[in-house]
Amino acid sequence: MAKIITSGDVGLLSGKVAVIGFGSQGHAHALNLHDSGVDVTVGLREGSPSWAEAEEAGLSVQTIPDAVRGAQLVSLLLPDQHQPQVYGEWIAPNLEPGAVLLFAHGFNVHYDRIKPPASHDVVMVAPKGPGHIVRRIFTEGKGTPALIAVAQDASGNARDVALAYAAGLRAHKAGVLETTFAEETETDLFGEQSVLCGGVSELVKAGFDTLVDAGYQPEIAYFEVLHELKLIVDLIYEGGLSYMRYSISDTAEYGDYSRGPVVIDERVRRNMKRVLENIQNGQFAKEWIAEMEEGESNLKRQRATESDLRLEQVGKELRALMQKV
Repeated sequence: MAKIITSGDVGLLSGKVAVIGFGSQGHAHALNLHDSGVDVTVGLREGSPSWAEAEEAGLSVQTIPDAVRGAQLVSLLLPDQHQPQVYGEWIAPNLEPGAVLLFAHGFNVHYDRIKPPASHDVVMVAPKGPGHIVRRIFTEGKGTPALIAVAQDASGNARDVALAYAAGLRAHKAGVLETTFAEETETDLFGEQSVLCGGVSELVKAGFDTLVDAGYQPEIAYFEVLHELKLIVDLIYEGGLSYMRYSISDTAEYGDYSRGPVVIDERVRRNMKRVLENIQNGQFAKEWIAEMEEGESNLKRQRATESDLRLEQVGKELRALMQKV
């Protein structure tokens, strides 16, 4: 059983903390740390549209090089595809001796796209939730669970600093788990690809198409395979699979047990293992890095294709109608 950590000394963050980026995670980290009494400076590109937003939130904002200079800790919270360039051009040349580098996802360190000098602590604090949730729950006096990891411990205090940062986010209120950069990266990618995003998306699309192809109304199909999904996930989130099954009808529960394994059969489980193997052996990373370096043309093309699906069009129309009620 993993050990749940519920402590951390925010006082260890006694110097400037540079939060690079003010997107989903960046804004939450910066504001939560600031409200926890940490000296936060947001680092942004000149002309960034987020500059005024961060200042209006009461935060100090500087260019990325200026934010990094003099910082005890630099938290790199940009999208994965932008991190290596920003690190190489603006962070590495301005990093103070002994400054801690912090990431919220292990991808670039694990796959050697960013290789900090051995003289720096390299840690990860990864809240298990989108940034707006991390921020909202903080304002409610609670916290979002988080993972911490240490890739380099030059100072001998890297773990304590990671816990201090997690406490600044108030993650310790919900529980902090220790992991490694490799474990966080590989499980995160697998979860996204096979269940949370890829798996759910394909299951919803397949269910919708199956009903529509059989002659049922697209609107009815949408309600049955997508709209109600949130209700089921909310129950699972609240109390696990058993609570969801307790809350639904006996008919639905029996169908869960008897037909779920028909859909998610051994072939699907084998495919999941292949997805994991491609993550573990670096094949997915190689593919995604090449895609990023080529301007993400395939990603953009697929994004456009998916937005035109009948499922999406029907959903857009139904959501508009429901908002008027």
